[in-house]
Formats: sequence, structure tokens, C-alpha cells
Amino acid sequence: MKVTTNLSSVLIPVLVLCGCGGGGPRHQPMEKYYLVCANAKIPYWQEAGAGLVKAARELNVQAELVGPETYDANAERDEFRRIVAKKPAGILVSPGNPEVLRPEIDAAMAAGIPVITIDSDAPQSKRLFFVGTNNYQAGELGGRYLGKALNGKGSVVFFTIAGQKNLEERLNGYEAALAAFPGIKVAQVVDMKGDARVAFDTATAMVEKKTAPDAFVSLESLSGSEIADVLERQKVEGKVIVAMDTAATTLEWIEKGRIAATIMQKPFTMGYYGLRALAEIVLDKPAAGLAMNATDPKAPYPVFIDTGTMLVDKSNLAELKK
Repeated sequence: MKVTTNLSSVLIPVLVLCGCGGGGPRHQPMEKYYLVCANAKIPYWQEAGAGLVKAARELNVQAELVGPETYDANAERDEFRRIVAKKPAGILVSPGNPEVLRPEIDAAMAAGIPVITIDSDAPQSKRLFFVGTNNYQAGELGGRYLGKALNGKGSVVFFTIAGQKNLEERLNGYEAALAAFPGIKVAQVVDMKGDARVAFDTATAMVEKKTAPDAFVSLESLSGSEIADVLERQKVEGKVIVAMDTAATTLEWIEKGRIAATIMQKPFTMGYYGLRALAEIVLDKPAAGLAMNATDPKAPYPVFIDTGTMLVDKSNLAELKK
């Protein structure tokens, strides 16, 4: 099982985290960290939350996953503000909309609260660095697979959430890879607004109106299973679905043959490693303060830590399930 990882992007932070041994200062049990996201109840974020909790137990600190129960970038902003007012030790955040959260992240940093983005970045903010998927490469990986699955010819519809930078990067990666297959045309890009019902209803309408494409691509974790469900109910054959993430339902549809493949991310690792990196920064108390990391040639931290991706289909599904 091969997981794509950028070694140079992880070497420095690993060395940083190794510095927490010995007789130096220790974390306090009352230290509280938060992970803020825009759709806290979906399996993807529950997996990230599990990584967060594991790291917190190992460090003997407190940590909590918070955010709206359904996708809502403005509600996430409000939740972020509420958390900042509590003066936590540090915050991990996955911006549903980076421009909406940018001033809030900057305000938290100015108040001395370190902020690291995970899963979705806000690169124009003053966050310290990003921990997550190289989303452009994830899109390229999916695009190369899709080109071969369609034998270089056909139409494709993408499902996304407008305003999320990570999904925009995935779409750009797909488009770059599909440029090598001029016979494949993008018929539509659907904003499913973080709502699985929108994906289900849109796919149903396409099938009923006989406008369904040759392939469906999910750039987020919810729509793939919904599309598979629609095609199963309507008994539609011969369509290719490329999903995102490895929720249990997605893997079940791969086993049944309805979803051809999915791009695996590592949300557990994002939550786990993100908290360990954040806690180490808090313990280290950098003498220079929380400066903007990206523009400092002697910054103590990297700008991006790639947690890796992998394409999952029937050929390696059993190995993944182990």
C-alpha cells in the first residue's frame, strides 16, 4: 500500500516534535485546544476528531472538535470567534471559506493564540502552517484514473462546495490531468453546498431527464455515495463514479462495484499530528512570537505538511480494510 508523502515537508516538523523529550517543560492538564470545522457531524470530521483525542490523551491536555452540524461557513466563523473568546492554548481550523475566516484567524494570532489550518487552508491569513492533503496532486491522481477508466472519451460532472480552496485545488488537478484526454469534456460543476440531499436530487434529475454524464466525480466526501445510491435505485449501468475519502458507505459501494474508486485522505493523521505540532509550539513559546511563517526565510516551521493520499479501488480495498 503506497501512500504519497512529501518527505521534505515532514522532516522539519518531525524534528521539532522530537524536541519534547528530556527534562524540559511539560504540558498542563488544563491546557485546552480546539479543532474548528464547518460540518462537524460527518464521518470525515469524526475521524479527524478521533486523531485529535488520541493526541490529547498522549499529551495529557484537553481537546475538543467543534463546529456546525451541517455545512455552514458563516456558522463556523461564529464558532471560531466563540472559541477565541475562551483564550484557548491553540486552535486547529479547517476553513469552509478561507476569506470568511481570514480576519478571525489573523485576530487570534494577534492575540497570541497559535492557529494551524488542517484539511482546508487559508494561505492568505497569518496562520502558522497547513497540515493536510496536497489537493492539487489528489486531483491529478483522480484525473489520471478517470481518463483511463473512460478510455479517453466521455462527459463528466463534478460535485463540489463553492468557496472551499481545497476543493478548488482538486478540481484544478483533475482538469490538468484530463488535459491529456481531449475526448473527455466537463459537462457541469455542481455546487452541492455541503448537503448530501442536493447531490442525491441533482443526480436523480440527471438520470430522469436522461442527461446523466458518463462519469461523476465527487470532490468532497458526501456526494459519491449519494450518486451511487441513485444509480442503484434507477438501475443505471455503465457510469463511472470517482469518490473522495474512505467513509464506510463509500467503501461498501466500491465493493458492490457502483463506485469505481475513491481518493483516500488521512483525516485522523491531520487531527493527530496537527494537535501534536500545535502543542509543541505552545510548549516552545517561540521568542520571536507568532510571526507570519510563510514570508520568513528563517522560520522555525514549514509552510505545508503533506499527510498523503492514495487511490482505493477493488484491487486494494481488502488491504485497506486490514
